[in-house]
Amino acid sequence: MKRYYVLSLSLFLVIVLILWIGPLNLLKEIGSANWLLLLLAVIIHLLGVGLRAFRWGFIINKPGDFKNNFVVKTIGLFAGNFSPVRSAGEPVTALAGKKINNIEVSEGLSAGLTERFFDLVIVGIFLIASSFLIPKIRLLSIIGAILSLGMVTLIYVVNWKGSSIMIYKKIHPFLEKLPLKAEVIDNFYNKAIEGLHGMVEYTHSFTSFKNMSIMIFLSISCWLIECLRLLIVFYAFDVEISLVSVVIIFLLANFIGVISALPGGIGSIELSMTGLFVLFGVSGDLAGSIALTDRLLSFWVVSAMGLIFSSFYAHEILDEIKKYTLDNEGGKKS
Repeated sequence: MKRYYVLSLSLFLVIVLILWIGPLNLLKEIGSANWLLLLLAVIIHLLGVGLRAFRWGFIINKPGDFKNNFVVKTIGLFAGNFSPVRSAGEPVTALAGKKINNIEVSEGLSAGLTERFFDLVIVGIFLIASSFLIPKIRLLSIIGAILSLGMVTLIYVVNWKGSSIMIYKKIHPFLEKLPLKAEVIDNFYNKAIEGLHGMVEYTHSFTSFKNMSIMIFLSISCWLIECLRLLIVFYAFDVEISLVSVVIIFLLANFIGVISALPGGIGSIELSMTGLFVLFGVSGDLAGSIALTDRLLSFWVVSAMGLIFSSFYAHEILDEIKKYTLDNEGGKKS
């Protein structure tokens, strides 16, 4: 029930923004936009998703399997879009990867955390740089950089150092108190420990100077393509703004969306983007219209695609989840 309240809050914030702009003003602004440029923005965004799919394929050593990689990545983005802090993205991507890419779940989790690691590294570095470039958003940039790099440290500890196993063993006694059958808890324990061992081992096997360098390049490219999409949306509304400003706005808005813990940042990202646009000199009505349009062309387009792809594989993914909970072949914990 709680998730419905959270989603209702997200939708409420979007409605508040629409009412603040004025529905007629919103329609007027969108109607006057250059629709060819908006179409170009959608194409650029899909290219960005394709690049993320290629990055996923590179990590799992299947870069040529683009079609399946794209489907897996879109399903993962869809799951992340409707979960707090995008927390469901990596697990669902891993489960989809097992069914579609024929990889182990542990390999998929390793790949997902590696992707998140480099995304956050780029965000942290860019936010640190923006704190020096633009004094008026310095405090927010510094806070964002600290939290981003803190998450980077946590992922490193979990995905590279193997502390995830120790953390899980400390959590497991609380799981034993749940009203579930002992064999279900035991099976989950064995599967979890086995999976976490495999995740860390795969991460170590992937880690090399060459691979890390390629990951940095791909991650920077992914972020810049998304920023380029937003820049094109600005141009579609006949607003001149620098790419540097767009990068800073985009990173800060996504940071606010994550810390808001609202699913996919719905509501919080739209409002924060609008506020940041105004801070950078865009009028209120136009700022809100650009923010809502950009989210429609990116977040909602990919979410719709993810929903369609997920409908084909939902049964298989649910079966995989059951194996981690109801399948008793794992035996008893030692």
